[in-house]
Amino acid sequence: MTITSSKQIDETLPATPLRRKWHVIVFMIAVHIGALLALLPINFTWTAVGLAVFLHWITGGLGITLGFHRLVTHRSFQTPKWLEYFFIFCGSLSCEGGVIDWVGLHRQHHKHSDGKGDPHDSSRGFWWSHMGWMLYHIPEDWEIHRYTQDIVDDPVYQFLQNYFFPIQIALGVLLYLLGGWPFVVWGIFVRLVVVFHCTWFVNSATHMFGYRTYDSDERSTNCWWVALVTYGEGWHNNHHAFQYSARHGLKWWEIDLTWMTIQLLQAVGLASKVKLASK
Repeated sequence: MTITSSKQIDETLPATPLRRKWHVIVFMIAVHIGALLALLPINFTWTAVGLAVFLHWITGGLGITLGFHRLVTHRSFQTPKWLEYFFIFCGSLSCEGGVIDWVGLHRQHHKHSDGKGDPHDSSRGFWWSHMGWMLYHIPEDWEIHRYTQDIVDDPVYQFLQNYFFPIQIALGVLLYLLGGWPFVVWGIFVRLVVVFHCTWFVNSATHMFGYRTYDSDERSTNCWWVALVTYGEGWHNNHHAFQYSARHGLKWWEIDLTWMTIQLLQAVGLASKVKLASK
């Protein structure tokens, strides 16, 4: 594989304006409009709401936070390969793009955090770091796969990278068969929108709001309300200070549900080589 240097990228890319990713824009508009269908009384049932909450935890908690982020991106702990694949499957159900792209972008974010080369550089404003960056073809897209050499050739990762959207369609069909349109509206559209924005708050809000425990070389903060909706990811300044740590909530009152889940996996023998912040 030929690796293109950042300098070469800067020299070959046009300056402005950035080209829009229309397929992403149309998808985002469609999903948000679909979520608005939940306002119709005909689409409301408490069972459907409960389903959305459950799938939020499965896809956003076990999938994105535990699987994509702490397990694969940072290798904060290890699990049996079958369990790793399960968590990656759960993360793929969040429909936040392919797992290889997701991991590569996040590793790139840590290398260039809040500076040139960071895909969602928070110094460019809340909107850009929250979701604006994904709506354009940006120079940072060129370097993603240089950060994923450990997973890019894995056939399971390749399958989930390429087919996460058809899998989402299949889930929608299954939910329709189980509970009709209320299950689809809440279990797919509402759940996706909520998981999207919860995840994006880690890129935006936790680089702008909250407090800083550590003087890390970027703008990361600890934000309690982001931690609440992302199963512990809001303790982002702690995370940037100790990127390898499986535990993000380092103070006794910094509640980290994902760390509790990792502790449970460790207790039953399904998590090993758990890395923690140095004292």
